[in-house]
Amino acid sequence: MKLLRFRVGGTAVGESNQNLKNNAFKIGLQISNVGVWDWNTASNDIFYSEESIQMLGYNGKEFKNKPEEWDKRVHPDDKASYYNIFIQHLNGLKDVYEHEYRILCKDGRYKWILDQGKVIDRDSAGNPIRITGTHTDITSRKKAENQLKKNLQLITNQNKRLHNFTHIVSHNLKTHIGNLKNILELYDEAESDNERKELLNHLNTVSGSLTKTIVNLDDIISIKSKSETTQLNEPIDLFECTDNIIESLKLEGSKKSVKLFNALKPKDTLFTNRAYLESIIYNLISNGIKYADNKKSSQVIISSIDTSEAIKIIVADNGIGIDTDKYKNQLFEMYQTFHGTDRKDSSGIGLYLTRTQVEALGGTIEVESRLNEGSTFTLTFKK
Repeated sequence: MKLLRFRVGGTAVGESNQNLKNNAFKIGLQISNVGVWDWNTASNDIFYSEESIQMLGYNGKEFKNKPEEWDKRVHPDDKASYYNIFIQHLNGLKDVYEHEYRILCKDGRYKWILDQGKVIDRDSAGNPIRITGTHTDITSRKKAENQLKKNLQLITNQNKRLHNFTHIVSHNLKTHIGNLKNILELYDEAESDNERKELLNHLNTVSGSLTKTIVNLDDIISIKSKSETTQLNEPIDLFECTDNIIESLKLEGSKKSVKLFNALKPKDTLFTNRAYLESIIYNLISNGIKYADNKKSSQVIISSIDTSEAIKIIVADNGIGIDTDKYKNQLFEMYQTFHGTDRKDSSGIGLYLTRTQVEALGGTIEVESRLNEGSTFTLTFKK
């Protein structure tokens, strides 16, 4: 009787210990948000733990013990990789099956699942008989990753905006200051009241342009991301905008005997960010002056082509040109110069930043150029 009691007691203790282990395992799965699956390929039956089924918002009675029950809920965009990676493991090409994908829940939302598994038994021919694995809900992790990507993109856009801002300050403000200095020097040398009056008119024009530039720069500083660039969009009269830029560059052009022509139509209008557009046109005209051919009568012409789908702004000069056969893939890259390294006025960032600004406005820029004949830049903005 003592021996029997001992055996009975031992069995009770063994069963109690096993129950404790099972409960601990179950609690562990619940806490870690992990479900278990076990697939018998011969019968095509599969066991899904309560945790796996509950991840999708179902209970055991609503979910059949067939692999198709899970498979049919995998996101259509993830289904091909879902099958391919699993088959690779079944065929022995991968030691462990592991894949992240989206799956449809009962409430119509998708969750991200980390699916891991391994063949634990094969027949004599090497065919898988039993595969077991786990489901882990990684939706929160994926949301955090997506937020991190957005933050990284925001930082990248802000860095580009900083480059653009530096470019605008360097070109626009320095030129305005240079113009003011030139006008004051000419004023001191003027011999008649008429000359002084004309120079004062130029001074007022340059001063007004400088004020507008500072206001526009202040707007640019307030932009936090590329998407917010469009918040500052406004209808811009291209003829008037270009006329103001030509006026601010008139003295620079006259120094190099370059004539500037505004061939835009008075009614040409573009709905975009003024600060960026002014900087783009300014830089292209300034380049036309900078790289003028002093062996001939130089000019820069700004014109447009208006279609039902887009407006094209064309800035053409007859300067020294660029060897596009040689530099075709480098034209709009950072720190690229095309007229030798001895030119102190070439920073190698102008065209790169111009392209960046054009793309920030949703446009494109193309160039046709030949050595000793000139360059034609075409900006295209969809309506």
